[in-house]
Amino acid sequence: MTNSKMDCLKQVIALSVAALMTLAIMPPISRAASHREAPLIALDPAADNTDTYAFRSWQDPKKVAFIMNVIPGQDPADGPNYFNFDDEVLYSFNIDNNQDGKADDIVYEFRFKTETRPILGSLLFPLPYVGNPHIPVAEVQGITNLDGAGSEGLSRRQTYTVTEVRGKKRTELFKGQRLVAVPSNVGPATMPKYEDLAAQGIYTDASTGIKVFAGQRAETFYIDLGAVFDTANLRRFPPLLTEAEDANDSANPFGNNRFSGTNVSSIVIEVPIARITQDRKSAEQTSTPLIGIYASTARQKNKHLSGDGTSVLAGPWTQVSRLANPLVNELIIDTPSKDLWNSQEPEDEAQFQEFYKNPSIAQALALIFSVPVTPTPRTDLMGLLLKYPGQALNGNDCGDPCSELLRVNLKVPPTLPENQKRLGGLVGDAAGFPNGRRPNDDVTDIALRVVGGDNYIAARAGDGVNFLQGAPGSNLTPNGIYKVFPYLPTPYDGRNRRHIDCGEAGANPCN
Repeated sequence: MTNSKMDCLKQVIALSVAALMTLAIMPPISRAASHREAPLIALDPAADNTDTYAFRSWQDPKKVAFIMNVIPGQDPADGPNYFNFDDEVLYSFNIDNNQDGKADDIVYEFRFKTETRPILGSLLFPLPYVGNPHIPVAEVQGITNLDGAGSEGLSRRQTYTVTEVRGKKRTELFKGQRLVAVPSNVGPATMPKYEDLAAQGIYTDASTGIKVFAGQRAETFYIDLGAVFDTANLRRFPPLLTEAEDANDSANPFGNNRFSGTNVSSIVIEVPIARITQDRKSAEQTSTPLIGIYASTARQKNKHLSGDGTSVLAGPWTQVSRLANPLVNELIIDTPSKDLWNSQEPEDEAQFQEFYKNPSIAQALALIFSVPVTPTPRTDLMGLLLKYPGQALNGNDCGDPCSELLRVNLKVPPTLPENQKRLGGLVGDAAGFPNGRRPNDDVTDIALRVVGGDNYIAARAGDGVNFLQGAPGSNLTPNGIYKVFPYLPTPYDGRNRRHIDCGEAGANPCN
C-alpha cells in the first residue's frame, strides 16, 4: 500500500498506550458473516457459527458483551419444526486475556437440553408449539410464559446450562435457576406478546453479575450476498458510493440485503469486565485491557450404549466450527483447506499464513475491476489479523504468537446506539469495528476497502447495503440498531414474514 490513506487507517486503528482510548488492531480485511463458509459445516446448520460479536456494552459500560449466532438464513415461516440449538453441540466463547494468542484463559460453555412436555389435557396436536386461542381447550390462550402458567403451549422446550472454565476449575453459573431458551417467533396467535415472552429469557446470575440470553433474534448482518458471491458481481461498476451515500447510515443506495426478513439463533452473554481482564480490574483501572476472543462449536464423535440400551455420544469434543474475524474462511482460506481450518485452534494459524499473504479476494478485485490492489506479500494484513499491537512479524513470516482472534480494547468507551457509525473506526467511531465488532457495523464495506487498498478506499467501495431495513419490534434506532440487551432485534414472525427483494416496491432494482 502507499503511505497515504493506509497510513491514515493504521493511525485510526493503532493502540495509543498513552491515551488508552484508541482501537485495538483488528483485521479489517475480512468482515462479514460466516454463513455456510466450508463444505462440511454447510451440512450442519445448528453448529454453523454465522457471526461472532464482541463489544463493550453501551447499556452497562462496566460489562463486555459476546454474541454467537448459529443456524443461518432462517425463514420465519419454516414450521412446524422451527429452529433449535442442538443438544449434542458444545457452544463456547473462548477468551485470551494475556496476549499469548491462546484463547483458553476463560471459556464460557453453553449446553442445551430439549424436553417434550405433556400435551394439553386430552388435546392431541402434531405441532411443537400450540397456542391459538380459538382452539376449544381452556388451557390454550397463547404462549405467554416460558415456564409455569401460560407456557402450556410449549410442547417442545429447550433449557440450558452455562459453565465458566478457568484452567481446570469449572464453575456452573446460574445455580438454582431454570434457563429457558426463547422459542422461534411463530406468529401472533401462538405467541401474542412475543417481546414480553423474549424478555423473560434474560437471566442474571446474582453472584457474578453475568447476564445471558439464548433464543431466536432478527438477523442484523446486512450484505448483498448474492452479488458478493457471484464473483463480486456488484450492482455498480466500479463498486463505489458517492460521498453523500457513504455518509448515510439510513439508506441502501443500490444493494439488496440477502438477509432481509430472516432470523438467527443467538447465544448472548454479558460479563463484568473485571471478571475477564488478566488483573481482574475494571475497564478504567485495568492495565491489561486487550482481550482476544473466538466462538466455537464442537461435537463428540464416539458412541456407546447407555444402561437402558440407547446409543449416546461420548469421548473428547472435536471442534467443527470456529469464528473470530468473519469471512476469513470464506475469502482468505482456499476451498481444499476450509474444513481443516475450522477444526484447528486459532493459535495454530501460522500453517495458513500463505493464504493471508496473497488473498484470493484481492486477486479477484483486481481482475474484475481493473483497479490495482496492494502488492503481495500482504504482511500488513497478517499483522492486522494475526497479531496484537506491538507484536512484530518475523520478516515475511507470522512469527510467534500467530493467532486469528477478534481483539477488543476494553478501555475504549462505548458509543450510544443513536451515535454509532456503520464504518466504525474508519470514520472516527472508535468503539466500533475494527475494535471488536458490534451487530450493525458495516463490515462488508470495510473489508472491500482494506483488502483492496488505497484505490478502493478512495473509491468508497461497497456493496450498496448500508443499514438494516425493516427490523421489527421496539427499542430500535431509525436505522435498526437494537438499544438494549441482548442487542439483536425482536425476530420476524412466521405468519407475517416479509423479505424485501430486489425489483419490488421499496427495494432497489435487481440490475
